[in-house]
Amino acid sequence: MTDKIVIIGGGIGGLAAALSLLKRGLDVEIHEQAPELKEVGAGIQISSNGTRVLYALGLENALKRVQVLPSGRVIRHWSTGETWNWFELGAVTRERYGTPHVMLHRGDLHGLLADAVRAAKPDAIKLNRRCAAIENSGDHAEVRFEDGATVRAAYVIGADGIHSKVRAGLFGADKPEFTGAVAWRGLVPMDELPPHIRQMQGVNWLGPHGHVLHYPVRRGEIMNFISFVERDDWQIESWVTQGTRDELANDFRGWHADVHEIIRRIETPYKWAMMVRGPMPHWSKGRITLLGDACHPTLPFLGQGGVMAIEDGYIVAACMAKYFDDPSTAFARYEEIRRDRTASVVRKAHENRRSAFSPGLAKPGAVAAEVAREWQQERVRERMEWLYAYDATAVAI
Repeated sequence: MTDKIVIIGGGIGGLAAALSLLKRGLDVEIHEQAPELKEVGAGIQISSNGTRVLYALGLENALKRVQVLPSGRVIRHWSTGETWNWFELGAVTRERYGTPHVMLHRGDLHGLLADAVRAAKPDAIKLNRRCAAIENSGDHAEVRFEDGATVRAAYVIGADGIHSKVRAGLFGADKPEFTGAVAWRGLVPMDELPPHIRQMQGVNWLGPHGHVLHYPVRRGEIMNFISFVERDDWQIESWVTQGTRDELANDFRGWHADVHEIIRRIETPYKWAMMVRGPMPHWSKGRITLLGDACHPTLPFLGQGGVMAIEDGYIVAACMAKYFDDPSTAFARYEEIRRDRTASVVRKAHENRRSAFSPGLAKPGAVAAEVAREWQQERVRERMEWLYAYDATAVAI
């Protein structure tokens, strides 16, 4: 019998779980398939419910070195550029929830988590380890890698993302359903943009058949761009497929010049098809469980995909620490705490996808009416309170 916990996948969720376990005195190894540990070039927003966990893990000062604390978020009209204040962030959010809403480069967040894991256990992260199979064996679990190596563990956590090998090994292949929407992402150096676009705030462009969001990351040195468009001719679910600026610009033909100012300066735009999956009734079998996108992948219309993985990592670590000798109780409690919350996030993100780019938004005055009805600060705050006020660090385990 071994006391080691093996995590498959060295992304944000896997690293958060590893750090949470190490902080509780448990032995952890992370096995990552890539030859180097890095994240894709993209932005990520971590709302207060996520920064609450990161602060509990001792990362407040590390975050301060790379984050943007935005003043707020605004809505802009897809063709006229008319602007409405939507959501105050900054000091208002910190006062309301205790920790701030921050905007980050995914690579920066990933790097500071990896640094913290290595500070706690220098050899915790193993690279070039591509999972081939997993197996439960009574008092332990076993992972076999494509190079033929095997590792034995007290527990295995599959944190290997939307195309999870661990999930497929436990529950079989999944059947994703195409949403009819394609997403684009890209980064632009902030100093290449006109001053009026170079703002320390999030901007959501509301329009028909599409939606654009941009916000600053890496201390305000880079603008992160993400957009969604209704299309049915691209159904590859990969974050690393390159598109072209011309194709991206064509998807937003007729949109305001400021949108195209950013698109023109994106060096390499990437595109991916947006898929949905039904909720899983269980995430665990024996001594093996899942977290994050491996068990509840979510569309990016609520800004919570990464945050849910961070919350999962903290909670699963707490459950393992309390019930280490009782896997069925540890995982039953983990799922009991997390299943309804993550299912609500997945459902509400999918609902937001439908309202984010209604065809009716092309009509004169329709965006203003939509802002008045659905995007008022008070209404949004009421709808989001359950999300942002949640404290994963205070949940009874």
